[in-house]
This record gives sequence, structure tokens and C-alpha cells, in this order.
Amino acid sequence: MKTKIYLILIVLSVFTLSSCKTTFYQVYRAVPSDMLMADNNALVYEDDNCAVTYNLWSYGGNMGFDFFNKTKENIYLNLDECFFVLNGLASDYYLDREFTQSSSVGSKNTRKKGVSTALTGLGFLGLIQTNQAAAEVSESQMTSSGSSVSVQEKKIITIPAGTLKFISEYNINENLYCDCELLKYPRRKQVKTLHFMEDESPFVFSNRITYRVGESTEPVQFENRFYVSEITNYPRKEIVREDYDEFCGEKSAERYESFKIKSPDRFYLMYLKNFNDTKH
Repeated sequence: MKTKIYLILIVLSVFTLSSCKTTFYQVYRAVPSDMLMADNNALVYEDDNCAVTYNLWSYGGNMGFDFFNKTKENIYLNLDECFFVLNGLASDYYLDREFTQSSSVGSKNTRKKGVSTALTGLGFLGLIQTNQAAAEVSESQMTSSGSSVSVQEKKIITIPAGTLKFISEYNINENLYCDCELLKYPRRKQVKTLHFMEDESPFVFSNRITYRVGESTEPVQFENRFYVSEITNYPRKEIVREDYDEFCGEKSAERYESFKIKSPDRFYLMYLKNFNDTKH
């Protein structure tokens, strides 16, 4: 009895602790350099040869980019001369890795065979008699074969004329930013935004990109630079809504979650509040 009561108390404690957790979001807004044009879906940099497109909106902020070749020749993106720079610290896009792709195929063969045995005992009339009992036994044999291919990471990526490729490697920030002026778990009326100029921003970041057009030996280099200008902590209900998916005028039976403030110049972190957490 004591054991049952003890188990019930554990279950209730776990339920209580989990029910006390609430979800919050820390949302960052980034200001791009003057060279990037902003619209509702992307931040775009263009020169005579290429268009480079960003959408930061993701957990931690994705600094990946679409590189579109506007020319009639191949463009060669030199990853060993491309860098992600965060607060002055440069990280290489080319990491000289080897990727392994594997596949396997399996098959199962089953065959049945009969087995009989002699059973001796008393029959219906009380006489001793011997009968044959039969049984069917299945035997299964599993065979499998597999293969793997190792692919070396490319130092130079070729982008054919009129096509694009997506390059992704780094997130901007995955650690919660804390400040005495910023409540970690605000209620709706306590939501406050911190504002920064570039020279005081906690996150200044960029992509430095190098490419060559066709057989040209002269590289083209440019830098797409950003800085975080705003940081805001929100309770979940302030920025998340539930919608119904719709196709051909017909709404789905199930709802999905979407963000009210989603934009290509923002990114976010999600975190939970326990019942005993401090306010900052």
C-alpha cells in the first residue's frame, strides 16, 4: 500500500512540475547593410553577376544564403575564401569534411516443412493405440546487403548559369541574451524591447563571400553585414497563433501553429520557465 501511495505522489509531482512550465520566446531584429534590399520574404544583395538571398527567420538565426547565377557562364563559389564573421571572429565555410552516404537492402525467405511424431495412449474404447501427429514448422532466413559512398566536401562549388544553390553552415546565436532591463519571463503588459545602435550591438555579423565568373582569374569579393538592433522577450501567446491550413477553399480539420511576427530580418530562441525560476 505504501508503495502505491509513493508512486502516486511521484506521478502527481511530475505532472505538477510539467504543468508549471510555460513557453517564452526571445526575438531578435537584425539591420542589414545598405547593400541589401528588404521585402516581405527575403533580404537580397545583387551585383552584375549574382543575387544573394537571406531569410534569418529560424531558431538561432540561419545565416545560410541562396546564391543565384545571373550570368550565362558558370560561377565558381570559393568556399575556402568564404567566412561567417560574428563579433570579429571568423569561421570557415570550407571545413574539409568527408560525408558518408549508406544504403541497405534486406530480404526475407520463409519455407514451411512438416514434422510428424508417434503418440501412444488410450483410445476412445480404452484400448492402447498409436497415432501419428503432424505439425507444420516455418523457417525464416533474413539476408541483407549494403553499400556506402564517401563524398569529400568540395572546396569550390560550381553554380551553372541561371540556377541557384543554397549554402548553409552557421547560426547567429543560440544562447539567451540576459540584461537587467529585460525581464526574462514578462507578462503581456511587461514586454519591453531593448534597442541598439551598431557600435553598441551585442551581435554584429556578416558573410564574406568570394566567387569567380567563368574562366576569369580575378575574384569578386563582397560582404553582407548585419547587426542586432532589437531584442524582445515575449510570452508565447503574444507571438504564436493557431491557424487552419487551407487548400482549394477547403480548411483542414487540424490546426497548426504560426508566428505573428515572422520576417526575414528576425530570428528567435524558445525557452521554458519553471515554477521556481528567477525573473531575469
